[in-house]
Amino acid sequence: MQKEQDVQHLADFVLFSQRSCILRLSPELTKGKVSFPQFFLLAYLAEEECLSMSNIAKMMGHSTAAATGMIDKLQELGHLKRYTAAADRRKIMVRITEQGRALVAQMRSNIAADLAQMMAREDETSPMGTARRVISRRAASARKNLV
Repeated sequence: MQKEQDVQHLADFVLFSQRSCILRLSPELTKGKVSFPQFFLLAYLAEEECLSMSNIAKMMGHSTAAATGMIDKLQELGHLKRYTAAADRRKIMVRITEQGRALVAQMRSNIAADLAQMMAREDETSPMGTARRVISRRAASARKNLV
């Protein structure tokens, strides 16, 4: 029963924190004329060396034409660069720029500050404390898998 309650509390925390983070991201991204899907793509590319246009379309659940429009806008804003693959010049690859990395880093920093503020109000035995421990373990595991 306690585990089920912990799961429910964690689900509440995820919903609340997600909403809070997205609301915080919105004005920052609006300033830079970047949509949420564009930002999520930038965040993904910040963790990857590069991606092909077809992989981006597949990952985003878009057609190649829709993904091309998204990439066009991000390239126009200076957040991405396109180039042809060395092994197959027909293949278009996409890489994040330093400007794009800076935007992702700033947003990640804002999210971390918001989460730290939310979590600081709770002690270790509270449902939020449980959520904090679970999230910390998952985040550490995810970071290891990226390396």
